[in-house]
Amino acid sequence: MLLAIDVGNTNTVLGLYELTNQTGAATSEMAANWRITTPSTKQTSDEFGVLLHNLFALRGLQVGLVDGIAISSVVPSLDSMLRHVCELHFNVKPLFVEPGIKTGMPILIDNPADLGADRLVNCIAAFERFGGPCIVVDMGTATTFDVVSKKGEFLGGAIAPGLGISAEALFLRAARLPRIEIKKPEKVIGTGTIDNMQIGLYYGYIGLVDGILERMLAEMGTETKTVATGGLAALIAGGSKYIRAVDEMLTLTGLRLIYERNLDCSKKREA
Repeated sequence: MLLAIDVGNTNTVLGLYELTNQTGAATSEMAANWRITTPSTKQTSDEFGVLLHNLFALRGLQVGLVDGIAISSVVPSLDSMLRHVCELHFNVKPLFVEPGIKTGMPILIDNPADLGADRLVNCIAAFERFGGPCIVVDMGTATTFDVVSKKGEFLGGAIAPGLGISAEALFLRAARLPRIEIKKPEKVIGTGTIDNMQIGLYYGYIGLVDGILERMLAEMGTETKTVATGGLAALIAGGSKYIRAVDEMLTLTGLRLIYERNLDCSKKREA
């Protein structure tokens, strides 16, 4: 089984894939998935390993079933700990999404090494599922907009502050504003501080997302598909004029695809 791990700045998402069925035929079925808070740099490999053991146990799964691990990380300071966890607790050498691995997607930007692993992984999954051209909007700590050409090339994109960051900034920088739940408001003209803030955050963020998408679609063409992912994707996509699909497991799917492509390369080298 493959354990796919997407390490973000705020949350870490894990997915367990069954790559072969009982007859030995290839499959891509997800057996389980989890969303947890991203470990701190103070957390030890043993502490994180215990957490993973507990997550597996709660689903009645055995850690020993994992024979492959693929990791996308935007927190470099955690990479050493993650590698140690994989080797110590799973007895598996992990595949990190980093320069030198096979992805199948040309990166046509000024400095490909600057591209976040999660952004590339998202685009690989989106192109596999929807074809190109397409735009991926990932709503996490930051909101990223990534554009893939008709031929499956990564063309570039944009980065904006995430909705959670915007809400937290209001709380931290305005003395009389509270920390609030981010949700779709019931009305557009608020009559209290909390609904005023929810209206501004929700509709203001939809305006940001749709404003960028409108300009990207004008440049790429109306045949361009748009897909959203990330923890807040479903919330914002419901009010967007341009987002056509939501796939909260997009990054994990991309990790599976990259793992399979690199596994195929290893088999060819051994043959």
